Amino acid sequence: MELGANRWPAVHHLDVAHLFCLALEKAPAGSRFHAVADEGVPFRDIAVALGQHLNLPVKSIDAKKASSHFGWLGDFASVDNPVSSVLTHERLGWRPVHPSLIEDINQGYYFQR
Repeated sequence: MELGANRWPAVHHLDVAHLFCLALEKAPAGSRFHAVADEGVPFRDIAVALGQHLNLPVKSIDAKKASSHFGWLGDFASVDNPVSSVLTHERLGWRPVHPSLIEDINQGYYFQR
């Protein structure tokens, strides 16, 4: 898979906090849930959004060069990891309501000085 086409799941931290409370209140001991609002955000879209806000150029690199470019993060940067939270929705009634990852990045909070 081309680096950049790979997908990462994402969720707003406030939606995770709400899910954590629901799990404590409703879930049987030992349950596991996915806290996912964006099932698969293309890594390229994340890089473009960050690059736009930081005024940095964004370019594709070969997946084989990811480790040397990103260091320890390289192995993660090249993983395709779409994840679903359908069971979480069904079992706990959890629904994320906060901005998606790209919307959140584009609000600019992370780039204020």
